[in-house]
Amino acid sequence: MITLPLTTRIYVAGHRGMVGSAIVRKLRAQGYENIVTRTHAELDLTSQGDVRAFFAEDSIEYVVLAAAKVGGIHANNEYPADFIYENLMIECNVIHEAFTAGVKKLLFLGSSCIYPKLASQPMQESALLTDTLESTNEPYAIAKIAGIKLCESYNRQHGTDYRSVMPTNLYGPYDNYHPENSHVIPALIRRFHDAKRNDAEEVVIWGTGKPMREFLHVDDMAAACIHVMNLDAEIYQANTQPMLSHINVGTGCDVTIRELAESLADVVGYKGRIIFDSSKPDGSPRKLMNVDRLRALGWQYKIELKEGLASAYQWYVDNLDDEAIRL
Repeated sequence: MITLPLTTRIYVAGHRGMVGSAIVRKLRAQGYENIVTRTHAELDLTSQGDVRAFFAEDSIEYVVLAAAKVGGIHANNEYPADFIYENLMIECNVIHEAFTAGVKKLLFLGSSCIYPKLASQPMQESALLTDTLESTNEPYAIAKIAGIKLCESYNRQHGTDYRSVMPTNLYGPYDNYHPENSHVIPALIRRFHDAKRNDAEEVVIWGTGKPMREFLHVDDMAAACIHVMNLDAEIYQANTQPMLSHINVGTGCDVTIRELAESLADVVGYKGRIIFDSSKPDGSPRKLMNVDRLRALGWQYKIELKEGLASAYQWYVDNLDDEAIRL
């Protein structure tokens, strides 16, 4: 493994989000001292002109593209145009303008939703584009697939070293706790916390509770990103394929949504009933990542789900009155 020099000028796009902030924390903890960040007010990544000016003015050596518009089933259903447009614009602008400015190395973060709804489990990287996507988040998934193919295409045509990692469902500090637009873990944390505080007799959850999902703590994701970005190019390429250049990041373990809900209710201390509304969509029946390739490259997760859920809830409680939490 060839580690990037600690003085490398690294631009982390999306540093205020859950994943981007975790990557910045991990980079700093490992001694990287030249991290570049920009807020949305300072740099609109959907504006090609603004992104071009940024790269022209700043001598960026490495890009971590963690910026994205994200949300759960409800948000994806309600705002499909926003999800496909904003994510496509961010990816196209950052990847192309990074290339134009001479940036040779870039890490793109995708999502496990790129795989077909009924992909064989656990999902291997080779499942990409082999069947129909889950309809509830198809626009977002198509945008993320485009990001993978952008990186792949620039590598093929221009000899760049643009890498892609596909995380499973992530959770942890700085997650989105919006009551309608959040993912399942932060949504349930907020719902159970509010139910406990208000002595509610029941909490209603979308779907049957039968779908199975895999969850990875965002601090583990950050560690995996830095591990992949520091891999020697020959080692990375040897463990990917010319037309299949992305790598899955996950635990290789999953639970049902019912089991997750019961675990979170226990963590929060909520004693009421948990009701599953089967009239609401479940999404994909199962989404488990095959992480053999990443293990072969020397990385494996460390934070077990029970431990991670407890720490995520504690962070939520500690930051309820802080502007850091997105409600």
